[in-house]
Amino acid sequence: MRELVYYVAVSLDGFIAGPAGEFDAFPVEGDHMAALNDRFADAIPTDIADAYGIQSDGSMFDSVLMGWNTYEVGRTASPYRHLRQIVFSRTRTESDIPGETRNLTVTDEDPVDAVRRLKAESGRSIWLCGGGSLAGALVDEIDRLVLKRNPVLFGDGIPLFTPGAYDPQRFDEIETTAYESGVVVSEYVRHSAQRVIGNA
Repeated sequence: MRELVYYVAVSLDGFIAGPAGEFDAFPVEGDHMAALNDRFADAIPTDIADAYGIQSDGSMFDSVLMGWNTYEVGRTASPYRHLRQIVFSRTRTESDIPGETRNLTVTDEDPVDAVRRLKAESGRSIWLCGGGSLAGALVDEIDRLVLKRNPVLFGDGIPLFTPGAYDPQRFDEIETTAYESGVVVSEYVRHSAQRVIGNA
């Protein structure tokens, strides 16, 4: 069965973006970039990957899930055209997107139902891009967390997970790499569910 992987940058105080979706405080230069761009090339927006000659070949992810606010931050009609893009919104439709919508669907389907349906299909892992509200709705479906902890404090913003009911869930750390840039990448799998990321 396919995995749902929440791969996301996060501040030291637990925010994935500022109050208005800002993420420019996260360092985009340093020794962490080459390693992440190599392993997670599928998570780089198509236009940026093309500009830097990075090959996004679908070897890890073939689908990406976003809430509308996360999608809108990208300011691109179809930011991950190399992936199947699913944007969740209760109020928006594809008609609200100017320009190309190749490989992009806007849906008001229940995210849990959508993820369970996707997991039952064959394919690579499913990337949960954000935001915090969608991650909170899908917390029980997340199989793997890959957190890029950045050496910055935001003070306020969009949390990693929108708070919900108290319900402790254990994840096992399988790898942590600290870079000279100050970025620390930690990977966790849901307890007793260690699998190889990207497998069909």
